[in-house]
Parts: sequence; C-alpha cells; structure tokens
Amino acid sequence: MQQKIKNIIQSSVDVKQQIVTNETLLLKIEQVTKAVAQAFANGNKVLFCGNGGSAADAQHLAAEFSGRFYTDRDPLPSEALHCNTSYLTAVANDYSFDVVYSRMVKGMGKPGDVLIGLSTSGNSVNIIKAMEQATAIGMITVCFTGETGGKLKDNCTYLINVPSKDTPRIQESHIMIGHIVCELVEKELFNTI
Repeated sequence: MQQKIKNIIQSSVDVKQQIVTNETLLLKIEQVTKAVAQAFANGNKVLFCGNGGSAADAQHLAAEFSGRFYTDRDPLPSEALHCNTSYLTAVANDYSFDVVYSRMVKGMGKPGDVLIGLSTSGNSVNIIKAMEQATAIGMITVCFTGETGGKLKDNCTYLINVPSKDTPRIQESHIMIGHIVCELVEKELFNTI
C-alpha cells in the first residue's frame, strides 16, 4: 500500500513539474493574476463557478479573496455562484441546471468583472453558458480545465489548461494555481509578503 501512496503522490508531483516547465502556461497564470488584480483595483468583483469538487474549489478560492489569504487586509469582493441553494435549486427545477450560473452572471455581472469557471473536462454545459453570458456582458473570463480545454477553450479570455486527463490531479493543480493567483494578487494590492 505504501508504494501505491507514493505512486499517487508522484503522479501529482509530475503534473506540477509539467506546469513548472510550461512557459506558455506560466505566462497565462501571470496574465490572469494581473487581470484579477486590475479588476479589484478598479472596484470590480471576481465570481467563481464549478460543479462537484470544482464547486468546492470555486468556493475555497472565492473565500481566499473575500476573507484573507496570508495577511489581515480589507476584503475583496468575490463569491462562488453556487452558495445560494434556494436560488440554485429553484432555477435548476424551474428552468434547467444548464443555466444556473448564466442567469446569476446575467443578474450580477458587470463589465470589467472577472468570471473564473472550473471544469476538469472543459465540457460542463452550465460553465460554458456562464462564460458566454459573461462575455456578452463584457466580463473577463478565465477557464481552469484539464489538458484539452474541452469546449471551454474557445469560450474564455484566459485558458488555464492543466496538463493532465486525471480529474484528481487536475483539481489538485487548480487549487495550487488558484493559490498562486490569490497570493500574488494580495501582494500586488496590499504590498504584503
């Protein structure tokens, strides 16, 4: 069993090693960091959406901005769109689960806001529709996906496509990249660390 544990850890390390050596992906992470920092500096907000484990990651990353990351500082306006269960279940029931995020983006999104969608496959219909709605509003769109980018690759301003097809490894890297963005945005806006 210990060898299996080591193998799982090593596969996670291998994906992260591919990210470290991928100059294109590193540049995209830098661009997303700058876009998020600029949005906050301009008084805009950052919204997140995802399904399942990616919803948990979306909520986690939104809390890093609206709460704190490394340091005590003013809160930054950020929210995960699935946290209102009454809204989510009503819209899914009355319309379709496919539009639960796009309707909320239409109601809350403003030009210059950022929408970050997490989908390991890149093919989640509700995330795709949210990105389309955000684009129509004039929001900056960021997609965290797996290797291929799926259908989302053509529906976002910035594509962060983790070089893996293995869902747990992709999600582990999404959190790592999200933490990098949070740390660097906090440093940029509050001169910390």
